[in-house]
Amino acid sequence: MAGRVYRRSTPAENLRVVLRAIPWRLLLLIPVLLIISFPVFLLGTGVGQRLLPALTTYFYNMGNPPSPVATPYPAFPAVLPQPGSLLYTVQAGDNCVEILSAQVRMADAGQVFSDSNPATVKALSSAIGQNCHALQPGMVITLSPHYPLVALGGIVLKVEPSTTLQPLPTPLINVTQQQTGIDCSTGCRLQVRIAPKVQVALSVQTTLPVRAGAWVWAQAMLPRKAVAGFDAYPYTNVSASLNGMAMRVCDFQVNATHDDNGLSCSQLLPNTIVDDGGSWLYGVVGSGSLAHWRYPLRLPTGARVLLWLSLDTNGNLVYRKGNAVYRYNDQTNVYVRV
Repeated sequence: MAGRVYRRSTPAENLRVVLRAIPWRLLLLIPVLLIISFPVFLLGTGVGQRLLPALTTYFYNMGNPPSPVATPYPAFPAVLPQPGSLLYTVQAGDNCVEILSAQVRMADAGQVFSDSNPATVKALSSAIGQNCHALQPGMVITLSPHYPLVALGGIVLKVEPSTTLQPLPTPLINVTQQQTGIDCSTGCRLQVRIAPKVQVALSVQTTLPVRAGAWVWAQAMLPRKAVAGFDAYPYTNVSASLNGMAMRVCDFQVNATHDDNGLSCSQLLPNTIVDDGGSWLYGVVGSGSLAHWRYPLRLPTGARVLLWLSLDTNGNLVYRKGNAVYRYNDQTNVYVRV
């Protein structure tokens, strides 16, 4: 049987075959789709360029909340609290114990200063400027607040913990002491600037983390004058400078957070706060000092005062209407009743 010879199709013939196989309606639709897809592509590209960065920023911010804006520090007071005394003129029938109890609210005066311990009575006679066993009407004596507190606010310059906090980093968060503050639950020593050129050392025990740069508020117990044989001597050295002074604190606050579980002032021994029903407090009217506690004192800013705080049922020291307030007189260097 003779072999057949097949003629090869040309490219043009192949194209016609393919075109015949495609429905004519599809051929008309393809140009329309191309015309529509081009502006859709341009529109989608523009939207994507705006949407993707916005979504990226949104999810980044969810995982990394912005840092809070730092609150400006309160202004330092123009003057510092001034430890001092007040004057009293002896009346007929007065004795030292009764004077202390009535004039400076020292309920335990007879126990703190006792004839059974002559050293204590001798120290009291020296403090008031007259012999307690020889008081006469008309004598002027000097009375000082016992175990006094001072209201302070300032910037933490350095934190020295009793024990070093060991941070526990995770794969996602690198925890450092600089970020979280230092654990002072077992005690810390804070170097605090309370005026441009004045620093104090505050011993604090708090559950709040503390870091350098924080602003702290506290009521601190002024150090007492050392008297041989009289460990519980209640008076401070009024000539001592606050600069460099070391004090224990209560009513402690870091920035805007108050330590509600911190030490009460009555726990700073020795003191007679519970028996007296309160305590004396030195301070300065205005920002950086007493304004923080919002005591209703109608005195000019910068006035140095000594006021009596009452002990409430919760163990807190509060100022109540009618409590004694004394203002420091720069000419006589004594406190005068307001």
